[in-house]
Amino acid sequence: MSDRLAVLPQYLLPKQALTSLAGRVARAQAGGWTTGAIRRFVARYGVDMAEAAEPDIARYASFNEFFTRALKPGARPLADAPWLCPVDGAISQCGAIARDRILQAKGHDYTTAALVGGDVALAARFEDGAFATLYLSPRDYHRIHMPCDGELTRMIHVPGALFSVNPTTARGVPGLFARNERVVCVFESPHGPFVLALVGATIVGSMATVWHGVVNPPRPGTLREWTYGPGTVRLQRGEEMGRFLLGSTVVLLFPKATLRFVPDWAAGRPIRMGEAMAVQA
Repeated sequence: MSDRLAVLPQYLLPKQALTSLAGRVARAQAGGWTTGAIRRFVARYGVDMAEAAEPDIARYASFNEFFTRALKPGARPLADAPWLCPVDGAISQCGAIARDRILQAKGHDYTTAALVGGDVALAARFEDGAFATLYLSPRDYHRIHMPCDGELTRMIHVPGALFSVNPTTARGVPGLFARNERVVCVFESPHGPFVLALVGATIVGSMATVWHGVVNPPRPGTLREWTYGPGTVRLQRGEEMGRFLLGSTVVLLFPKATLRFVPDWAAGRPIRMGEAMAVQA
């Protein structure tokens, strides 16, 4: 079956309604039912609870608490590298931005301007730069960390669709990461500006940042933006900056001639938060 045919049902599903329902279920504190459901999820996806700060499934009052679980101290040591991998998951794609175009999958790309919500001036800062698209599966640790020291300047909530972001959908839905709902975080760093975009997906009930809390819901259907003055939000390399429910995708943008990815970074490779991602160009 072709990838386009495989994703056809997603065009027909009531994705917003399903995601809203999933959000209500994830927030519910239903005692034994919640514990049983988490236990089945752990078994189905092979979640490693031994590395969780709280390994006892019965101690999680809701799916939300379980999905956003913390890890034990030292579970993700930070590599000696200027840029760190911000998440657990797998590399969907990474490499050079071709003028303003980001590779999504073979035969599909999209523009930096589309990703950041149509801001052409912001997108221009990353012309011929570098990108990394990192996929978090349901079994992964769902907190997102800083790849380097950064000072937040803007956050943009871009409304959109809620297609799945798994590899099959990435190959089958044109412009997927610029079509789905996303939270675009713009930072200044000692190396220059960078963008860290949290891309939503079907059943991903919300995305949150450490400085704002839950960004969505609400979902008003219009672009929302927040700006931050100097010194308002400063985060260190490896520090948590946000989190997903279930799993989704992070897209990173960097300016031209800023960094080069470490040699073993390639599409499909499993990754862990804190490992070396890139070195100075």
